Amino acid sequence: ALAAAFLGYCGPFNHLFRTSMIKAWATDLISRDIPFTEPGEGDKNYMESIVGVLADELELSRWSSEGLPYDEFSQQNGLLTTRSVRWPLCVDPQLQAWSWLQKREAKQKMITRTFHDNDFAKQLELAVTFGFPLLIEGVDKTLDPLLEVVLERNIKTVGSRKFIQLGDKEIDWNDNFKLYMTTKHSNPNFAPEIYGKTTVVDYNVTQLGLEEQLLNVVVGYEQPDLEKRREQLVAEMSENKTLLKNFEDTLLRELASSTGQMLDNSELITTLEGTKEKSIEISEKLEIARNTSKEIERHREGYRLAAKRGAILFGVLSSLSSINPMYQYALSSFLDVFKKSLQVAPYDTNQNQRIKNIINTVTAQVYNYTCMGLFEQHKLLFAFQMAISILQGEGLIDGDLLDFFLRGNRSLEKINSDQVAPEWISSEGWHDLSKLEMLYPFSGVLDHIIENSSTWEAWAESERPESTPPPILAPTDPNVTMEMDDNDQILFKLRSIAVLRCFRKDRLYLPMTDFVTVSLGEQFVQPLVVTYQQIYDLSTPNVPIIFILSPGADPANDVRQLAEKLGFSGVKLKEHPLGQNQGPIATTLLENGSSRGQWIMLQNCHLLSSWLKTLEKLLEKLQEKPHKDFRVWLTTEPSQDFPVGILQRALKVVTEPPSGLKLNMVSNYSKITDDVLGLCPHRAFRPLVYVLAFFHAVVQERRKYGKVGWNIPYDFNESDFSTSLTILNTYLSKAHKNSEAAIPWGSLRYLIGEVIYGGRVTDTYDRRVLRTYLEEYMGDFLFDRFQPFHFFKNSQVDYFIPSDGPVANYSSVIESLPHVNSPEVFGLHSNAEIGYYTSASLEMLEHLVHMQISSGIRDVIGSGNYYSDLAAVARDIQGRLPPSFDIGIISKEMNEEMSPTQVVLLQELERWNNLLNSMRESLRHLQLALKGEMGMSNELEEIATYLLKGNIPESWKKLAPFTQMNLSDWMDHFMKRHGQYARWIREEPHVIWLSGLHVPESYLKALIQKFARKNKWALDKSAFLTTVTPYRTPEEIPAECMAIEGCYVSGLFIEGGSWNFSSNCLTAQDPKKLVTDFPIVQIVPIEIHKLKLQNTFKTPVYITRKRSDKTGVGLVFEVDLPTSEHSSHWILQGLCLLLNK
Repeated sequence: ALAAAFLGYCGPFNHLFRTSMIKAWATDLISRDIPFTEPGEGDKNYMESIVGVLADELELSRWSSEGLPYDEFSQQNGLLTTRSVRWPLCVDPQLQAWSWLQKREAKQKMITRTFHDNDFAKQLELAVTFGFPLLIEGVDKTLDPLLEVVLERNIKTVGSRKFIQLGDKEIDWNDNFKLYMTTKHSNPNFAPEIYGKTTVVDYNVTQLGLEEQLLNVVVGYEQPDLEKRREQLVAEMSENKTLLKNFEDTLLRELASSTGQMLDNSELITTLEGTKEKSIEISEKLEIARNTSKEIERHREGYRLAAKRGAILFGVLSSLSSINPMYQYALSSFLDVFKKSLQVAPYDTNQNQRIKNIINTVTAQVYNYTCMGLFEQHKLLFAFQMAISILQGEGLIDGDLLDFFLRGNRSLEKINSDQVAPEWISSEGWHDLSKLEMLYPFSGVLDHIIENSSTWEAWAESERPESTPPPILAPTDPNVTMEMDDNDQILFKLRSIAVLRCFRKDRLYLPMTDFVTVSLGEQFVQPLVVTYQQIYDLSTPNVPIIFILSPGADPANDVRQLAEKLGFSGVKLKEHPLGQNQGPIATTLLENGSSRGQWIMLQNCHLLSSWLKTLEKLLEKLQEKPHKDFRVWLTTEPSQDFPVGILQRALKVVTEPPSGLKLNMVSNYSKITDDVLGLCPHRAFRPLVYVLAFFHAVVQERRKYGKVGWNIPYDFNESDFSTSLTILNTYLSKAHKNSEAAIPWGSLRYLIGEVIYGGRVTDTYDRRVLRTYLEEYMGDFLFDRFQPFHFFKNSQVDYFIPSDGPVANYSSVIESLPHVNSPEVFGLHSNAEIGYYTSASLEMLEHLVHMQISSGIRDVIGSGNYYSDLAAVARDIQGRLPPSFDIGIISKEMNEEMSPTQVVLLQELERWNNLLNSMRESLRHLQLALKGEMGMSNELEEIATYLLKGNIPESWKKLAPFTQMNLSDWMDHFMKRHGQYARWIREEPHVIWLSGLHVPESYLKALIQKFARKNKWALDKSAFLTTVTPYRTPEEIPAECMAIEGCYVSGLFIEGGSWNFSSNCLTAQDPKKLVTDFPIVQIVPIEIHKLKLQNTFKTPVYITRKRSDKTGVGLVFEVDLPTSEHSSHWILQGLCLLLNK
């Protein structure tokens, strides 16, 4: 019964989940008194018993000799592949199943095809008719309909003839036919009917299985004679077991066919004696082999630490695909790096020291190889994941503490105690601290903070809190130095950054870097410099080179320079940009290049995603006999559609534009020569080239600050700069030729700001930023001798225009600039850097959570508390859901002629009910699925994952107002929205909380419409008069003010600036306060011609800090705020109001 259940249901799951399923079934069988074969006394490994029932040791040994790893999980997969009634579909990202099946079925002349092959149907017919095994590789999310009749085994019989109806043909069926299917996707999302028609088998490599493979590699290199002897022993033992089995079968056959008295049958007795002698001889050989094998294994175990390190590193490598679809790595590529590490690791006669050298070299080589294909923002992430994975493998890390650091407190329950948080701590930080208090050694941390509030505040508000231990971990005597060994220091570092997470997320980057340095070494946080010559040296004719592009980067010119250096320029380098209908041309180029030894560079592969499958097959075909000089260079932006097969096999290189203002300027001037500066005789040309280069660097670097920088990140690149340079040359040359004293500033600003750079800009407020920069950087003031122009100047640095001269003059000034610049250089507040680091840290933590789950190190689905925790969260949310609003009754109670705002209320209630019903229904289904009373669909599984992470499920987000909140805060917001709707039904509010509306702009439009009708204004001639009140809460508003027409808007926040209550105008932000509360704003509809504004700044109001997207979604309305500063100051500061923090 257990074996049948195993074959029927366990295939798609990992080893941990399979084991738990078998144990649950066995327990159920025992409780029902259903007899089954139990494991031996004291052995409760049911899985081993199932393997023993379905296959003997001889067959398992044969599988091992054919290349199937000899661990329990791989043996289970072998059984599921060979014993299941349904044809197997192997989830095989690392080609474990593919390699094994190729060797296993080689003698049976297995046919290998994909659904995309032109002769697929013909080869399927041949395989079915003549009984050949057929392997269909590269299966995607769907199966070819032609395969339907084969999967269902819809075999018809007429007399002795068996056949199937394949399309419009009758094809003879051969019982020796076998069908195998493989997919390279590590976590494919197959439709339910595929699971019903096939046996999906999870061949994702396990750490234990990979450890055994790597152990063979290490021993094979370090002690080849020992590994060769082991392989011979495996073959001999397999052969001897086969002989022994044959003798036993022969003996049983002779006994079964014997007639008469057995003692009178001399021939049988002779056969028995011969069989006995041979069996004893083979048994003795097997016993000797077993003893020898034990001795060999004892020697091999000395190298296991190196193999274990390799297996851990590959697990980290595989988990990278969870943060970017382009980060795909094949086991074969990893093995190449692993083998190279064995060669370059320093040799030592002491085996223990040699193993340490191998471990260190493997770790460094894998890091360097991987970082070449990672974006800069993901390199520390990768190093940190390497560090914690290695420490977890050695049992040196506190799992609960690590989980807290990555996730924080995801509980929906708020703190309900007498412990009141000091004012300087955020509510989110106090919520996290309540979870930290449950972990060792942080018991009593809340009381410690309350009792030592000033000490904690001084530490948290310091410029670099990470440089000193948190007060609870610091020694009581400041003069005492804490002495710790390496392991204690690592644990102390983790505890310190866990505390820091609660107070200053913006300061996590450096302590995480320190953690990697202490755990692995300084080389794992140093920038990796890779030249194009090194990339070429690592490449082969069989391995394509993929450049993963980021905005502003283009490797084409560097490849051309390399080609010229190595003698591959001209006809030997073929470039072709991909686009619609360009596939056939690219195919011809690749085929010709493979035979002629050319370099083929296909650019922008992401623009022709439909052809990439053809490219994958073509590259596989060209691998057979390519010219030794043949190289394939591909450029692409990150794309979900890029074939996994190409990515796994390719050498990936990430190209990013220079980071930092100085490096950007250096890059710009590296392409400018004295000849370029001499193109135009106008005296202003050289200074304006420098201004243009500075402008280009500024608009690119501003992108780093997220939404405060640009609402939408734009791909400003080298072509924008070069085109603007040409325009500058053209207009200034014309002015010089015509002896015009005035420089055409208006034309230059328009063409550069509105056409060249502005042509990429789609957001109105981003275009305003671009215009402001050009107004600040281009004008006659550049040449004012009495007031010299500075881009930015303070006591530490001065960004100015160098004196006129050759390129070297400008380059020397650029070289003197600091590598790191503050956001103030771009016109932003210094707080923008805090926002940048906070966002980067939160993103890094979120990625680490995904990598932890993906790598299987702390798989939440495999944990024992998964179901109980999830059920508790679902019940908690379900218990807080209020009843739906009865819209029919509410509409009847309104006047027959409903006002526009009442119509908005009904629309809001309808949307609210849709969300509420969806939440109620999905939570009910989820709880039924957890009880096993209904199936766990993809949607329910996604909801479960989001709830456990403390995030809002996507299906709920689609029906709710746009938000960036976590689940806990969102539920509080959800209940607050319900309260506002309930009050609005009774009476239209004078103070509206816009954040609580699904479509807040619809209420404001209804308000204008309402007053336009009342006062008989033209709707398109109406506007809002906005006034900032001195009131902070609705309760402060006097009753007589409530009678004024219009409405009050509460719950606003300000970003990029602050509000001065005493002078009633905008002011600069306070340090470390990025978003602050904004007073209540009064909105009064008014005719446009009566709107007279002076000394105000038109400020956009957005729903969240994500601001608006490319379509403008997210912008609600505009508020005119009084200011004593010029509007350009607030434009460059990125000032806005928000409905949600």
